[in-house]
Amino acid sequence: MTNQRILRIAVPSIISNITVPLLGLVDVTIVGHLGAASYIGAIAVGGMLFSMIYWIFGFLRMGTGGLTSQAYGRHDLPEVTRLLMRSLSISLLLAFLLLVLQYPIRAVAFLLIDASPEVRTLATRYFHICIWGAPATLGLYSFIGWFIGMQNSRFPMFIAITQNVVNIAASLFFVYALGMKVEGVALGTLTAQYAGLLMACLLWQRYYRSLRKYAVSTQRLFERKAMSSFFRVNRDIFLRTLCLVAITVFFTSRGAAYGDVVLAVNTLLMQLFTLFSYIMDGFAYAGEALTGKYIGARNHTELRRTVNRLFGWGITLAIAFTLLYSIGGKGFLGLLTNDQAVIEASTEYFYWVLCIPLAGFSAFLLDGICIGATATHYMLRAMAVASAAFFLTYYGLQEQWNNHALWLAFILYLILRGSIQAWLGRKIITARDIDY
Repeated sequence: MTNQRILRIAVPSIISNITVPLLGLVDVTIVGHLGAASYIGAIAVGGMLFSMIYWIFGFLRMGTGGLTSQAYGRHDLPEVTRLLMRSLSISLLLAFLLLVLQYPIRAVAFLLIDASPEVRTLATRYFHICIWGAPATLGLYSFIGWFIGMQNSRFPMFIAITQNVVNIAASLFFVYALGMKVEGVALGTLTAQYAGLLMACLLWQRYYRSLRKYAVSTQRLFERKAMSSFFRVNRDIFLRTLCLVAITVFFTSRGAAYGDVVLAVNTLLMQLFTLFSYIMDGFAYAGEALTGKYIGARNHTELRRTVNRLFGWGITLAIAFTLLYSIGGKGFLGLLTNDQAVIEASTEYFYWVLCIPLAGFSAFLLDGICIGATATHYMLRAMAVASAAFFLTYYGLQEQWNNHALWLAFILYLILRGSIQAWLGRKIITARDIDY
C-alpha cells in the first residue's frame, strides 16, 4: 500500500513535470534550427532570467504544499482553505511588484550575465514579453502546491498538459507561421501561462466547491499567528532558493563567458539534468504530501515506511538514468540541434552528465521530505554549505580546467546537498523523536 500511495502522487507529478523539460526541449529545438547558436543562447539566458526570478518565489508552491499537507492530515478544512487564499493573495501582490519593477530587474540581471551583444539583445526581447506572465505563474505556484498538499497530483498534471500543449502549439504558430523567432517563443509561453491558470481555477471551482463556504470568510485569513507560521516556513525556503538561483545564474554566466558554443553545449547538457530532476521531483512531491500528511496525523509508522520506500525508488531511478544516458544520451543531443560545432563540442563534457543521477537523487527526495515536515531549516543549511563548496571548487580549479571545473563544482554541489541534508534531517528520515 505504501508504494501505491507514493505512485498515486508521483506518477501524475512525473507526467506533469516531464512536460516542463519537454517544453524547454521544444523551445530549444525550434530556435536550434534557425541557423545560429545565438538563438539557443538567447533562450538559455532568457529562460535563466525567469528561473532566477520565479525560483525566488518558489516558497509559494513549496511552503503552501507542506503546510496544506499537514492541515489535511489533521482534517482541518477551514485552515486548508485559508492556506490557499493566503498564498494566492501573496502571489498576486508579488506579481504586481515584478511588473512594476521589470526594467530595473532586467538591468540588474544583465549585470550578472556575460553574454555576447546579439544574445543579450534577443534575450531582452524574450524577457519583456514573458514578464507579463508573472501573475499567472505565481498564481499557479499557489494552486499546484495546494493541490499536492491535498494529496491530489492529478490536477497539476491536467494543468501542465493543458499549459504545455497550448505553449507548443502557440510557439510553433508564432515562429513558423508568423516568422517571429525568439519573440514567437516568448508569446507562446505567455499564452500558455494564462491557459494554465484558467484551468486551475476551473478545476478548483468544479471539484472543491464544498470549501467555498470557508473561502468567502476573511476571518483569520491574515491573523498574526497564521502569517507568522507561513513566513517562518517560507523564509528558509526563500533563502535556500537564493542560493539555488546564484548557482544557476553563475553556471549559465560562466558558460557564456567561454563563448556561444560552450554556452549552447552547457544548455543542451543541462536539459538532461532537467529531465532527471523533474522525474525525481515527482517522487519528492510524493514525499512532501505524504510526509506532511503523516506528521499532521501523527502516524509514526507510515512516515518511516514512506521514507524508506522513497529512497528505494530513488536509487533504482538513479541507476536506470545513468544507464539510459550512457547508451542514448549523445543521440538525444542530435535531436535538439543540427549545429555540428555544438554537437562535437558536447562530447568533451558528456561524461559529467553520467554523474548527475547518483550524485543528485537524494537531494531531490530530501527536499520533498523536509518541506512536508516543514523542517526547511535543514534545507537551508545544506544548501549554504553546498553552495560555498561549489564556488570554492570552481575558483580553485578554473584556471586549469575551465568549463570542466564548472561541471565538477556542480556535481560536488549536488552530492553535498543530499548528504548534509540527510545527516541534519536524520530524525525525520528515521521517524524518531519528531516534535509533532
